[in-house]
Amino acid sequence: MAAEALGSTGRFELKPSGPYSLASSVRFLEGFAPARYEGDGSDRLRLAFLADGLDRGERAAGALVDPEDGRAVVRTYGEASPETVRDQVERILSLDTDGSGFPEVGRRDPVVGQLQERYPGLRPVLFHSPYEAAAWAIIGNRIRIVQAARIKARMAEKLGKVVEVDGKEEYTFPGPSSLLALGSFPGLSERKVGYLRALGRAALEGRLEAAYLRTLPVAEALARLKELPGIGDFSAELVLLRGAGAPDRLPVHEARLGRAVAMAYGLTEPPTAEELAEISELWRPYRTWVTLHLRTMLEDEMGEIASGSRSSGSGAADA
Repeated sequence: MAAEALGSTGRFELKPSGPYSLASSVRFLEGFAPARYEGDGSDRLRLAFLADGLDRGERAAGALVDPEDGRAVVRTYGEASPETVRDQVERILSLDTDGSGFPEVGRRDPVVGQLQERYPGLRPVLFHSPYEAAAWAIIGNRIRIVQAARIKARMAEKLGKVVEVDGKEEYTFPGPSSLLALGSFPGLSERKVGYLRALGRAALEGRLEAAYLRTLPVAEALARLKELPGIGDFSAELVLLRGAGAPDRLPVHEARLGRAVAMAYGLTEPPTAEELAEISELWRPYRTWVTLHLRTMLEDEMGEIASGSRSSGSGAADA
């Protein structure tokens, strides 16, 4: 497909509230298998995605994000309006959340404080949209994460749009209309293809918009997400936390979290659900953020995802 017209469409500055490091976001993405992000050795970040929301018309968007005096400078590209790109980048980088109280969590809990020192300025880097997070959950269920990442990347190259970001072509993940028309795809079972078609339909009905999901009570949002074929407990939490960006939710169906907590807190075995809930009380109102720090530490120490030793699915509920 032809790339979008060259040249930036706009420029914005995002001023974080609380500690933030764009370099930490870049390093995180470089190690986050679903993103398959390859940086250029600098602290700048390139993004390409479909504008979230029905009224956006599945428009391709791009962003080049540079650090500047503690701010994130965003240059926008592609079909979507600059304001739309700005707002979506702000959510993707978790800059739409007031992080000024996060250092206090580290003072209350010395383990969190050590993680904050190890990963200064790290905030969750989200999937480009809840829709894309849900697609990842379906693609990756019960297969190795690195294998799922390759399939997702091939789908972007074959079915997605191209947007030129500062002279370099970047691919977006296919839009809901493409998934709705999907007949088959290498590496995907017939069942997963059916799930992805249903996902495309749900997205076109407005059931996966970030703003919509974040207005719902957490329990209701999770229940509605689990109405989607192929989305179970684990996947619903992924979509809400890492897609819509809910900042203060404990992913109770994330098995790796228990192992990360055991490692960080020096426990002989992963905590029970009750013990984890008690430990995480000190993390409020940034439980999602602390969870990310713990998971990042676990991967740095164990290298499970990078080595391809772990699958991305979780249990029969997500089958």
